[in-house]
Amino acid sequence: MKKAPFRFARRLLACALALGWVAERAAAQDFSFPAGLPRDRFTSGEETLHAFAPVSAATRYSIVEVNVDGDAVALGAVVDSNGLALTKASELKQGKLTCWLANGKEVPARLLAADEEDDVALLRVEAKGLKPIQWSDEDVAVGQWAITPGLDATPQAVGIISALPRRIRPVRAFIGVQFDFNTSLPKVEALLPGLGAEKAGLKPGDIIAAVNDRAVTNREQIVEVLGDFGDGQTVRLRVRRGDKQFDTEVKMTSPTTGPLSFSSYARQQNNRMAGEVSRRARGFEQAIEHDTVLQPWLCGGPLVNLDGKAVGLNIARASRVATYALPARLVRRILDTLKSAPQAGAGAGE
Repeated sequence: MKKAPFRFARRLLACALALGWVAERAAAQDFSFPAGLPRDRFTSGEETLHAFAPVSAATRYSIVEVNVDGDAVALGAVVDSNGLALTKASELKQGKLTCWLANGKEVPARLLAADEEDDVALLRVEAKGLKPIQWSDEDVAVGQWAITPGLDATPQAVGIISALPRRIRPVRAFIGVQFDFNTSLPKVEALLPGLGAEKAGLKPGDIIAAVNDRAVTNREQIVEVLGDFGDGQTVRLRVRRGDKQFDTEVKMTSPTTGPLSFSSYARQQNNRMAGEVSRRARGFEQAIEHDTVLQPWLCGGPLVNLDGKAVGLNIARASRVATYALPARLVRRILDTLKSAPQAGAGAGE
């Protein structure tokens, strides 16, 4: 008889569990999962973009759409009421250069100067009374809204800041040497045919003593220094050959074939996964990263905050989920340099 209470308790527990299971099944049958988020409410969906319309209204007259031979190649940020505008330099191929304005007019434009290091071009837009973009003096914060306005009443896209300003190194390029791993010295063991070092006259047995006047004593230091230079750039090497020492210039190269390049299959897979990226997508002194999915032609214009002030200049669609923007402070420094440069009379605007 003493065990009866325990048997009763076990039955009660079993009954409770059974009722709970029935209730759970019933709840599962009655529960309907919410429908998927409508596309117009995606980050850059129509409804979401409409929510940011006031920002576009405040900035659209400070933006131009840059065209070459009738094709849109970039956006631009107006920086002067007399027609100066900044845009992405590497998209300005040869041809007839024009700009569309928010009032629906297409006007001539010409290239004045360019900063090749950070891929920024200064244009003269043949229009008066343009509204210069306002630059933000505040530092960006991870997670804040990042808005890319265009000429329309709603922005082109919205996203969030995902990384603070940092250096974006260029695609890996090489001088074309194989080092001797039997010594800690940066001693050339072999030359890669057709690359810069061979063309500059380096020979096996040479020791590299400095790169751009920076002394180096081992291979790792050379790799670190060269990492800041991209395809087509030139570095100055100080070479020690026996008892003699001399300087020579070597052109950096990013091979498209051979052991130093991606295989064609890997390159195709990488491009397919990343989507369409900018012609120049790396190699910037500093860049803000945001998760806005921009087509390459939508770069070159301002990236603004909720106050409609530019926190940067969109400079490159870098990958499937990353776009880079030059920070406002850097852009203004580049602008001052470009404005003081001799006015270019040739180029895309002629």
